[in-house]
Amino acid sequence: MVSLGCPKATVDSEQILTQLRAEGYKIVADYDQADMVIINTCGFIDSAVEESMQTIDEALHENGKVIVTGCLGAKSEQVAQAFPELLAITGPHATQEVMSAVHEHLPAEHDPFLDLVPAQGIKLTPQHYAYLKISEGCNHRCTFCIIPALRGDLVSRPIDEVMQEAENLVQAGVRELLVISQDTSAYGIDAKYATRFWQGQPLQTRFVALARALGQLGVWIRLHYVYPYPHVDDVIPLMAQGLVLPYLDIPFQHASPRILKAMKRPGNQEKVLERIQSWRKICPDLVIRSTFIVGFPGETEEDFQQLLDFLTAAQLDRVGCFMYSAVEGAAANDLPNPVDEAIKQERFDRFMRHQQAISTAKLQCRIGQTMTVLVEGRDEHGWYGRSYADAPDIDGLVYIKTDQDMIVGNFVEVIITDSDEYDLYADQR
Repeated sequence: MVSLGCPKATVDSEQILTQLRAEGYKIVADYDQADMVIINTCGFIDSAVEESMQTIDEALHENGKVIVTGCLGAKSEQVAQAFPELLAITGPHATQEVMSAVHEHLPAEHDPFLDLVPAQGIKLTPQHYAYLKISEGCNHRCTFCIIPALRGDLVSRPIDEVMQEAENLVQAGVRELLVISQDTSAYGIDAKYATRFWQGQPLQTRFVALARALGQLGVWIRLHYVYPYPHVDDVIPLMAQGLVLPYLDIPFQHASPRILKAMKRPGNQEKVLERIQSWRKICPDLVIRSTFIVGFPGETEEDFQQLLDFLTAAQLDRVGCFMYSAVEGAAANDLPNPVDEAIKQERFDRFMRHQQAISTAKLQCRIGQTMTVLVEGRDEHGWYGRSYADAPDIDGLVYIKTDQDMIVGNFVEVIITDSDEYDLYADQR
C-alpha cells in the first residue's frame, strides 16, 4: 500500500488496510513480495499530481498489478489514458470500490467464519430478484400517512454503497432489481446530490444518475414509489433505450384537486395527463402502475367521478385501490365530513370494476406479441412467470404453455395467446 497526500487520505488508507486485514490479506513492505499494489493518490496541486503519476508508473514497472484510488482517481479519464493497464481507478473515500477491485483481481482465501455470510447478505426474496432500498424516511407530510413520524425525514444512502450492493446482488445471480424507498425520485435531495465514485465513475447521488448507473448491470431494473417530480421526465429516455424497464410506479392517490389538497398531495389532472401522453410518445412500451384511495374524508360523489374520469383518460396499466381508514396519528383523522363505510365500499367496488375493464382491454392488445418472461415457478396448471409489466406480488402473471421443463430465474421468449382481467397466457417460442 502506497499512501500519498493529506491526513484525510491517510485515514482513507487506514480504512482500506483495516478492511484488507479483516478479510485476511497480508500487507507487505515492497513491490517484489506483493501480489498487488494499491496507491492512494493526491491530486490537489501540480506537484502532488506529478508525484502520484510517478508512483503509479513505478508500481506498474516494478509489480504490474496496480489499483489507483484517491483524489487523482477523480480524474479517471486522465489517469486511464496515461496508464491503460491499471486494474481499477476509484476516487476518494472509496473503500468498498477498492475492495471490490481487490476481490475481482486477487480473491481472498476461504475464511470459514467470514464466508458464512455472502457478499449480498441474507435475502428473503427468491434468488432471481431482490429489493434495493436507496433511502429511508420521507420529506412529505401527506395527511393520511405517518411514515415521517415513524421513520423520519429523507435520508439517502450514498450512491456508491447502493451500487456496490446492487453489483453484489447481480454477481450472486439476481436477474431483477426492484428499486424501493418512500420517495424514490427524491433520492439525493438531502445529500445535495453529492458526487461519489463507483467503478472509477463519478456519480451524483441523484435519481436519474442512479437509474443510469444501475442500467449498466445488465439486469432488469424496476422503479417503484416514484413521486412525479419534473425530473422524472429524464428517466423515460433511459426506458426507451432499454437501460431500465419501461415500468413506472407512481402512487397518484386521487385525481380531484380538492381531495389532493386535503391530502397535501400535489396534482393537476390536466398536467398529469399531458405528462403521461408525452412519456408514452417517448417510450410507447411504458407501463404505469399506480395506487389510489377512495372514501377520503370529504370526498363527494363529484370528487369520485373525477377519479373515474381520470382513470378513463389516463389508461393506466396496473392499478391498486384502498378504502381510506384512519391511522392513529394521521392528520386526516381530524378532517370534517368522514365518508360512511358503506359508501366507501360501494365506491371501491365501482372503482375496481371501472379499472378492470381498462385492464382487460389493455391486456387484450398484448395478444400476438412476443414478450420476454422471467420464470417464477410452477403450479398445478403449469409454468408461470412475469413480464416487464409485472412486479412480483402486486401485478399479474404470464402463464406459459410448454412441454419443456423450465428453470426458475431464467428468461424465456413467449408469444401471448390469450388474456383475462389481469393475467396473460402464452406459448413458449
